[in-house]
Amino acid sequence: MENPVIILGAKGIAHPALEIFNSNQVIVYGLLDEDESLHSTEINNVPVLGHPEDDGFLKLIGKKTEAFVAVDDSKYRKFLVEMLHERRKVQPVNAIHQRAYISTDAEIGHGNFINANVTIGAGSQVGSHCIFHTGAIIDHKAKIEDFVQIGAGSIINAEVTIEEGAFIGSGVTIVAGVTIGKGARVGAGSVVISSVGKNETVFGNPAAKVK
Repeated sequence: MENPVIILGAKGIAHPALEIFNSNQVIVYGLLDEDESLHSTEINNVPVLGHPEDDGFLKLIGKKTEAFVAVDDSKYRKFLVEMLHERRKVQPVNAIHQRAYISTDAEIGHGNFINANVTIGAGSQVGSHCIFHTGAIIDHKAKIEDFVQIGAGSIINAEVTIEEGAFIGSGVTIVAGVTIGKGARVGAGSVVISSVGKNETVFGNPAAKVK
């Protein structure tokens, strides 16, 4: 990547995303965040410049800089991604840690956060704007749709499908062939042995629906 990056967001995954770009010798021009109390502060010597919807900064994206959306909340992340599409005609870049392993025949979309020791196996399909925390394992032929978040140390076994916007907590195990529905949530440490419906929340070992 030749151009510097502007990171949208200065909390949550923004700090590790900054570390990922630094470790890959990619210059981060600055960060943008809606929290005005962060403006004119620094994270690891990189300034928080202003608001992510400020045209004065946005006009740099697509011409002189790339963009990465570092926001944990999936609704706000989606809003910022759509704003970049509409106002700057750009796709956010991926932030991939040097110690992540991505199979040579896995498919990866745009704007994904892939932290250290993440494994994405052979024939897997990963959409766009997903978050993979440290040590998550995506086994072969799994399908991860857009805006999915997978917690640290979770194991997504072979041929699992995780639909758009689902949230998988830390330390979760999902057995082979299971489908996690759109917008579903799986609590930390759960073992999922059967499919989870759209917008359902499950927890436990074995995971059961939370009413």
